[in-house]
Amino acid sequence: MSIIGSLPGRLLKAPEHFVDVQGVKQVWAEGKRGRRDFIRQAFAAAAAGAAAGGSGAALAQGNPVSADGGDPNILNLPAHTTGLGQAVVTDGYGKPSQFERNVQRRQSPGLTQTTQASVSFAPLQSLFGIVTPSGLHFERHHQGWWDIDPSKHRLMINGLVKTPKVFTVDEIMRLPSVSRFHFIECGANTGMEWGNVAVPTCQYTHGMLSCSEFTGVPLVTLLEMSGADWSKGRFVLAEGADGSSMTRTIPVSLIRSGEVLVAYGQNGEMLRPENGYPLRLVVPGVQGVSWVKYLRRIELGDMPYATKDEVIHYVDLMPDGKHRQYTNIQEIKSVITTPSGGQVLLDKGFYSVSGLAWSGRGKVRRVDVSVDGGRNWRRARLEGPVLDKCLTRFNIDWVWDGKPAIVQSRATDDTGHVQPTYAQLRAVRGRRSIYHNNAIQSWLVQENGEVKNVQVS
Repeated sequence: MSIIGSLPGRLLKAPEHFVDVQGVKQVWAEGKRGRRDFIRQAFAAAAAGAAAGGSGAALAQGNPVSADGGDPNILNLPAHTTGLGQAVVTDGYGKPSQFERNVQRRQSPGLTQTTQASVSFAPLQSLFGIVTPSGLHFERHHQGWWDIDPSKHRLMINGLVKTPKVFTVDEIMRLPSVSRFHFIECGANTGMEWGNVAVPTCQYTHGMLSCSEFTGVPLVTLLEMSGADWSKGRFVLAEGADGSSMTRTIPVSLIRSGEVLVAYGQNGEMLRPENGYPLRLVVPGVQGVSWVKYLRRIELGDMPYATKDEVIHYVDLMPDGKHRQYTNIQEIKSVITTPSGGQVLLDKGFYSVSGLAWSGRGKVRRVDVSVDGGRNWRRARLEGPVLDKCLTRFNIDWVWDGKPAIVQSRATDDTGHVQPTYAQLRAVRGRRSIYHNNAIQSWLVQENGEVKNVQVS
């Protein structure tokens, strides 16, 4: 990351989530002192000396200069300003610039025995705003992904219903749809950090997290079309069509509110195969394993189904040795993505500290940022839109003086839940768990500008 090179122009007085331009200008002015000022002065001195000697007259007078040292009256322009560019894309789907090739999902070597049951982490440190491009969405598979023919795929609704039904994808897409932005987070996100620092970058600590606009039909619509018996039905079983037959219990209370979707669209296009094409469940605020991919069956029942992936896996190991089950809600959490582990601050001076916050219980109400390991906190700006059970981007101004600093973020949601420290979380959960780690993340900015993952109690 580098020092900001320009600042926004005048803004009208606006709510707190807008930038305080005067404040930014003041912080920017205070933060300009550093190695780059020395470099600027050195170049200015060199230019002045050259101008005095005659060789730099053209530069001093502002005349065009030949890039190859030839005639100073001839301006050598790059090819992209003088020639005909490439043809309109003909391969049907756009691709990122070749210069962004490093921005990609990454696997963690050795995390799983087979790649079919592995994870790819989203590059949170390289993203802007709140939407994750579909091609960078994190993946978690239990037996690999499939590209299923939608014309042959079916969704069954059965159990405590008057008329069990089987829907084709086309029939579902003909029903009234809704589109909403929501985050999805694996319950094991940040799971490797429970005992101690284990991975170096934000991509690996928090990258099992993404946010998209999902389009689909509320599940309650399909259940009511099948004559759901709401007097007895308390839970549904969602079942996937992949080799693991992923099955999860979901409370009817979430479904009857209309927020659970049978989705076929993501970010304006059909789901991608690795994201569950042609149908997946969207369960806002609930851990990603319940967002069953390749959805093929919904059964309405009167009690939890106690499937293998909710009584043996995805459970919380408590300090007394017991396993806590059905803890599905993703609690309030945040992470600073810039600066973060693996990045380097190139110089002292002004920076905009930026990150993401989210809560499975509702909206993010505020985010506080500390640059001294939690001794002092300042309130960050929340960028709009701030949506329910969705990622929220935050940022705050900071002048780095070149000394070691520990940057942290602490989020609060609109239910009053506050993101805990590691000491607070471990006092309740111990150190041997895997799932649902929402502790405050700390990044150490060293004197040389390198940023490392550290833990602060």
